[in-house]
Amino acid sequence: MRKLTLTVCGALSAASLAVAGAAIAQPGDGPRMKGPTTREQAEQRADAMFARMDANEDGVLNQEDRQARVAQRFSQLDTDSNGSLSLEEFTSGHDRRGGGKFGRKGDRAGKFGGMGRGMGRGGHGMMAKATDADNDGQISAAEFKAAALARFDSADADGDGTISAEERQAMHEARMQSREERRAARQGRTN
Repeated sequence: MRKLTLTVCGALSAASLAVAGAAIAQPGDGPRMKGPTTREQAEQRADAMFARMDANEDGVLNQEDRQARVAQRFSQLDTDSNGSLSLEEFTSGHDRRGGGKFGRKGDRAGKFGGMGRGMGRGGHGMMAKATDADNDGQISAAEFKAAALARFDSADADGDGTISAEERQAMHEARMQSREERRAARQGRTN
């Protein structure tokens, strides 16, 4: 019989792979907005997301916040508080979160434009680089909000201050097209 044991130290690297975006899209984020969304609602959502992601409440998002969220997730999974995860604890946590990729059924673990993944490797993901306007290796509340509002403005095709269901669908389709183009370009480089 195999036994999976992760310690707190080992879990920081293993769990960062498994819950790479846990800080980004917690279940408390609520459902994805599907109907019309105003710019004010987008701004409020960005503020709330930043507050949840800023684990140490220092006003910036950086590697320290990510490590704090991984440690918090480890503590939640370590139900017997012995500093290691048994296979049962690990799979139980996976089941409690609804299955799916990284235990997050129907949720995008790397939401927030992929920023969570890039922040965990000591560098930046593509969106994190775009969000970190002053290129200081961390994302301030102002940078976070500015990036969120820039995404809102680019989706608000008619400029009326509201993203309609149709504009949201067009944004989604454009994002999927861009993803496919990047995938094709990567495959072209590896062939």
